[in-house]
Amino acid sequence: MTRQSDTSERPTGPRKATARHLENAALYYLARREAPRAHLRRLLMRRVERSAKVHGTDPEEGEAQVDRILARLEGDGFLDDARYAAGRARGLFRRGASKAKIAAKLKEKGVGEETVAGALDDLHAEAEDPEFAAAVALARRRGLGPYRSDPESRADNRRRDLAVMGRNGFAYPVARRVIDAEEPDSLEDET
Repeated sequence: MTRQSDTSERPTGPRKATARHLENAALYYLARREAPRAHLRRLLMRRVERSAKVHGTDPEEGEAQVDRILARLEGDGFLDDARYAAGRARGLFRRGASKAKIAAKLKEKGVGEETVAGALDDLHAEAEDPEFAAAVALARRRGLGPYRSDPESRADNRRRDLAVMGRNGFAYPVARRVIDAEEPDSLEDET
């Protein structure tokens, strides 16, 4: 005779948002990835809101707990918006994101204006002209302009390549300079 597990005994739905549960959730999240304060706050507040609906948790007390947890995590160095912004900006830059796209992504996560500006300024340590270097990285990664595998199709795809660069936040002069380059080596020499 086989025994079937009785899942009706296990509670379903969100867990009650206690201080311990919220702190464990925050630490688990931060152990897997870096996050800015505003983003982590949104995630924890969602847990509080779900707990309030199901368990009757006081939302104001939950919010106070979240703020205390975030303050402690910042004090202990687990949560640092400047570190997050600098790392995320470098990663996006290496993938070929323009400064405008990087700024938009950071702001979307709740990073403040000054922190975003500092992260963008730090990109000058990566390259003399970060915008141009990012455009070259995007062209290389996506096979645009001089990086096309079929050189015969370059002229036919020029407008499409320029549109890709524009959608990724690059100004027309930068996009044109990359797409109209004769050889990939000439671009690599300039970066």
